Amino acid sequence: MTTMLITNIGELTTNVGSPDGDRFGTLHDAAVLVDGGRIAWVGSADAAPGADEIVHAGGRAVIPGFVDSHSHLVFGGDRAAEFEARMAGQKYAAGGIRSTVAATRAASDDELRARLRGFLDEMLAQGTTTVEIKSGYGLSVADEERLVRLAAEVTPEVTFLGAHVVPAEYADRADDYVDLVTGPMLDACAPHSKWVDVFCETGAFSVEQSRRVLEAGVAKGLTPRLHASQLGPGDGVRLAVELGAASIDHGTYLTDDDIAAIAASDTVLTLLPGVEFSTRQPYPDARRLIDAGVTVALACDTNPGSSFTSSMPFCIAIAVRDMGMTPAEAVWAATAGGARALRRDDVGVITVGARADLVLLTAPTRIHLAYRPGVPLVDQVWKDGVAVFAAASKARGAENHGPVAR
Repeated sequence: MTTMLITNIGELTTNVGSPDGDRFGTLHDAAVLVDGGRIAWVGSADAAPGADEIVHAGGRAVIPGFVDSHSHLVFGGDRAAEFEARMAGQKYAAGGIRSTVAATRAASDDELRARLRGFLDEMLAQGTTTVEIKSGYGLSVADEERLVRLAAEVTPEVTFLGAHVVPAEYADRADDYVDLVTGPMLDACAPHSKWVDVFCETGAFSVEQSRRVLEAGVAKGLTPRLHASQLGPGDGVRLAVELGAASIDHGTYLTDDDIAAIAASDTVLTLLPGVEFSTRQPYPDARRLIDAGVTVALACDTNPGSSFTSSMPFCIAIAVRDMGMTPAEAVWAATAGGARALRRDDVGVITVGARADLVLLTAPTRIHLAYRPGVPLVDQVWKDGVAVFAAASKARGAENHGPVAR
């Protein structure tokens, strides 16, 4: 197999802690050797081995590919009018999801597939090489099955979110809908899914209903995740920790007891800055969380209602500006943190044996991702060692259309 050496890297973020206490594993004047789609060597450019192909970074920064552990990419329509109304003062509520359900049900598989591919290309151009995708805009057995099936065409990180909201046809019959979710719908969706999720929130599902959904998913071999404490404080955090959820997502309103419980668990807290930007809710205090020992991930939550962004650099900039994170912490959360939320150790890091998912920036340091918000700083992206994006030519690998989390 052809080997590739990326050398003359001004700043390399490996996310592998070093003896000097740098938990971000920052190297300068560095090089990375790729062989067979994996990282084969990492070290000083002066000591780099030979390779079949040499890429000169020219003193610029290299980081791991972003790992976006929370997205809703398979849907029809948009909700621009709802966004405009929120900017005029209307409060965000979970019920708006139902309008996307109607548009999604009306779309064909090919239409949904084309939109999905478009979103994945957007993400790839901004450095995201691994993505989780949730269902949740079908809310019928047939439509939820096709959403997870389409998602599984591009990533194994598929989440069954039939319990997103109660659909209109089950109005005032939420428990009957939970029966459907935990029965025929789960049976149809589990073969295409790795994770099970539920929106545990006022206007969506109670803690008791959420427990039923998650426990049914676990019985089918799926691992739980949970939307919780987005619109207000609640008991979802304790449920997630009790059930060993991989991630609690949102966490906008957390009590001290919630934070202590998460910190004492293996559950990751995934923060979604694009949501607070789009809904004008208060930003979570990431500084408080990190100082308390919580493992924090950052994700985009790409969806048409509350966070219609696919840009991890944008979310990093918000996390630094408004949530108390340092640039290094934000990049770690968007790479290694996302990997932990997906219980992956082969992505989000640059170390021997990991997948060669790499991003070359047009900047000398990762700081610029927050320092230059809105500026396209991704120059080249490699997925499994294959060049899949180059800013100069907008080139993409013929066999790598979109970020595929293998």
